[in-house]
Amino acid sequence: MPTDLTAPPVTAFMLVKTTPEWLTLTVRQRVDAFTTEVLPAIEARTTGVRSRFFDTEFYSARVTDVWMWEAENHRAYQLLIDALRETPFWDRYFEVVDLLVGTENGYARTYGLEPVATIT
Repeated sequence: MPTDLTAPPVTAFMLVKTTPEWLTLTVRQRVDAFTTEVLPAIEARTTGVRSRFFDTEFYSARVTDVWMWEAENHRAYQLLIDALRETPFWDRYFEVVDLLVGTENGYARTYGLEPVATIT
């Protein structure tokens, strides 16, 4: 039986591919689009989400970026996706190739175990 009964955060790896429309924007226009079109939509719809961004276009032709979203709970994650779908991010600037969603160390929580991980 797990000893920690609090709900774990939800982590989503959003695999996306840039569209030609995004690539025609200058770097400054891309930053402006994200800060004026995407961030306000997220902030208006949900709280408790954090993002990190990883470039993968150097290694993959199918996926150009991986956006990692951490949400306090499933509701915050759902609201995040709803917010993103209402912005040009979704299917205009980026094609969402796949969503990989999980909770860190879910097996350990389920079975009341200490997580097994490497430490460097």
